[in-house]
Amino acid sequence: MKTSYNLRSIAAKAINQVLDQGLSLSTVIPELQKNISDKDKALLQEICFGVLRTLPQLEWIIQQLMDKPLKGKQRILHYLIMVGLYQLLYTRIPAHAALAETVNGAVALKKPQLKGLINGVLRQFQRQQDILNERFQNSESRFLHPSWLLARIKKAYPEQWMSIIEGNNQKPPMWLRVNQRHHSREEYLTLLENEEIPAIADDSHPFAIRLENPCNVNLLPGFADGWVTVQDRSAQRCAELLAPENKEQILDLCAAPGGKTTHILEIAPQAQVLAIDIDEQRLKRVQENLTRLKLNAVVKSGDGRYPEQWCTGMKFDRVLLDAPCSATGVIRRHPDIKWLRRNDDIEQLAQIQKEILHAIWPYLKSGGTLVYATCSILPEENKQQVEAFLASTKDAQCDYQHQCLPEEEGGDGFFYALIKKI
Repeated sequence: MKTSYNLRSIAAKAINQVLDQGLSLSTVIPELQKNISDKDKALLQEICFGVLRTLPQLEWIIQQLMDKPLKGKQRILHYLIMVGLYQLLYTRIPAHAALAETVNGAVALKKPQLKGLINGVLRQFQRQQDILNERFQNSESRFLHPSWLLARIKKAYPEQWMSIIEGNNQKPPMWLRVNQRHHSREEYLTLLENEEIPAIADDSHPFAIRLENPCNVNLLPGFADGWVTVQDRSAQRCAELLAPENKEQILDLCAAPGGKTTHILEIAPQAQVLAIDIDEQRLKRVQENLTRLKLNAVVKSGDGRYPEQWCTGMKFDRVLLDAPCSATGVIRRHPDIKWLRRNDDIEQLAQIQKEILHAIWPYLKSGGTLVYATCSILPEENKQQVEAFLASTKDAQCDYQHQCLPEEEGGDGFFYALIKKI
């Protein structure tokens, strides 16, 4: 492991890879964390996620403090300034330390001639911080969302849009799913209490526990032995709605990274589960989760639009379709979604969802159950998608549907529809 590095320069590189190269934080961060010490891994994540959560504010401040934006080969220094501003605004890092480490980042990025510029911008911000913060609260950037997404949320939720935006801009709570094959939820709460990890049970979800403060999974009692899984409260509802039973043939479609696959098998350990996902790399996570929890499923790579390529002669009692979507319900967990998604993505995603729904329906047994789920809050992917499917599918009947919105101490934004084949 490298012992000499500048964390702020690494953070600037990560932000550059997201904003200029279109990579996701979940792809970038694990790679960069390989080269830094354990104690710095959490700080790198905090800075990168924080910068992308508050990006419009940081951009707005830089515009006020600099006559010309940094471009071309110097663009990486633009992101380094953002790293410095985020630390001064949102972390408890002493200002002198944040400033010094950020300025030194220019050396690590082989741009030592720009140390003075970075130092000057950050010190100018310190002098004007109060007035700039006040002016920002009256700017159009204060909602911290791209304009196209803000417009869609306002249209879909004219009464609730502000609370949705505020929820998206919060740091997410950490939810656990207790594996009932090992402990009851009450027993696991006691184990957490013994380790001095404050936690609260959720009455509306039988397996869910929220930690008062997120922590490293290795500190959780029995995590390596499969006693508990990190999974948002809203996501846990999918397997609960599916209500799997032992001996049934069950399809988990778009299964990676495997949280719902393993939940199905915790509820019905003797079910025959086929887990399908188009992303072979992410399928490795499904297998890792199954191994940790000592559960068995058939894991295959495949495209949900073409089940004939991976499913020969099988029909299923139950299908869980966690459809590819805009992920607009989990922005607080993945703030890069705001900058990686585009307005025209929504129509394209809705078309893919439609194709998968119609393609997989013939593989559901008569009398069977399909749970359609997304981590989106947009009607085009959810309510409107289900309505269109029901209108064009005579033997489909929707018994239940519900849209969750992101809540500060609650679950993520999620949609579910329980569709029966009659």
